[in-house]
Amino acid sequence: MAMEYLHTMVRVTDIDESLDFYCNKLGLVQTRRIDNDTYKASLIFLAAPGDTDLAAERNAPLLELTYNWEPEEYSGGRNFGHLAFRVDDIYKTCQRLMDGGVTINRPPRDGRMAFVRSPDGISVELLQRGEALPAAEPWASMENSGSW
Repeated sequence: MAMEYLHTMVRVTDIDESLDFYCNKLGLVQTRRIDNDTYKASLIFLAAPGDTDLAAERNAPLLELTYNWEPEEYSGGRNFGHLAFRVDDIYKTCQRLMDGGVTINRPPRDGRMAFVRSPDGISVELLQRGEALPAAEPWASMENSGSW
């Protein structure tokens, strides 16, 4: 049986705030957008920069942001764990996010893993590509903030 990963869908409450987080701060790239009058929703598909060719070829792997035009309140459940992205330098990525106003909920004390949250409370895991980086400040002594 052939199977391939297509996308993960998360609902968002503010398109501009979400695109600022996922594209401007996290670094994902918008690959397409569908505004559907029938369903009164916008679907925005994003890819990691290293996946844009693959996403263009087969529309995967992608993150789908769904914005329902009629306001709803979403509550997070533990049944959705997190999104995960591999990064080239965990420290530089976390510094860029912090400089952009993003709270690092679980700092990369181990040089390998960190967690942040989107504006809608979606937990995002960042993993160092290859081996863990040597411990470095301020990360090594930074405390956790909130949950992830």
